[in-house]
Amino acid sequence: MIRYIGKRMLAIVPIVFIATLVTFALIHISPVDPAEAYLTAAHIYPTPELLEQKRQEFGLDRPILEQYLDTLGRIARFDFGRSYLTNRPVWEEVKMRLPATAELALCSILFSVLVSVPLGVLAAVYRKGWVDRLTRLISYFGASIPQFWLGYLLIFFFSVRLDLLPVEGRGGWENLVLPTLTLSLVLIALYTRLLRVSMSEQLEEIYVQYARTRGLPERSVVLKHALKVAMMPLITSMGMNMGRLLTGTIIVEQVFSWPGFGRYFVEAIFNRDIPVIQCYVFLAACLFIVCNLIVDLIQMYMDPRILAKGRTES
Repeated sequence: MIRYIGKRMLAIVPIVFIATLVTFALIHISPVDPAEAYLTAAHIYPTPELLEQKRQEFGLDRPILEQYLDTLGRIARFDFGRSYLTNRPVWEEVKMRLPATAELALCSILFSVLVSVPLGVLAAVYRKGWVDRLTRLISYFGASIPQFWLGYLLIFFFSVRLDLLPVEGRGGWENLVLPTLTLSLVLIALYTRLLRVSMSEQLEEIYVQYARTRGLPERSVVLKHALKVAMMPLITSMGMNMGRLLTGTIIVEQVFSWPGFGRYFVEAIFNRDIPVIQCYVFLAACLFIVCNLIVDLIQMYMDPRILAKGRTES
């Protein structure tokens, strides 16, 4: 187990290297000058003298290879430099915004699981019944509706018309309701159908039929035998979505003015804030790997055959 975790953690190194290389290349082949973008954002007329001064200040006048090696060295020390826009350390600003994104991501995942697991199980047990048809309707609606449109729709009904919930910002639990619902609907649609298909397949397996012939109660057969195996694809999908949510729910954070990491990244793109963009890419790569590693460990705990298979292949 420890050896497996060590291998997965070492995989971060080449992935981060490739991600930073691609990001660095895309930034420097872009026709937009970061120094000019910085002066424009600061409402300063970009004269040739000021542009040259800012290029020297940001180190953009050095050779490309030297700039990239310096970037890798700073990333290895968790030193992402200072933001071009605010002149504050990037890592300090990121640490201020990550808790807001993590809060929204965890609430969305938790709410999605609490709703989709019962719906998926019921849809599989009572196939072609009214519960199954209801889950299909929810899935089609959740998968097809754009998140930004759903967010504005919820704002219109619950904030403008009914005046029940706040429109924007981060505060108490009431500020979490609308963003969580907006993020959760598409996850509920995905998880419900995923669990319904997986659960339906498991209920037809031989071990389930054997459990029934032994006289076990149907509730025990469904919840203790079939559900444990059927949750595997759902756990994998949760890990993928958790990595995506932790790197910033960009659209939802923009709609609800949520002070999270995704909104900060969008502002950095518009302002050509290179240190912030590089920090985002680094954290995104690390978070996706860590989330996938956690999912693999959970699956190994639930099904030890996975670890035994990995040992055999290695």
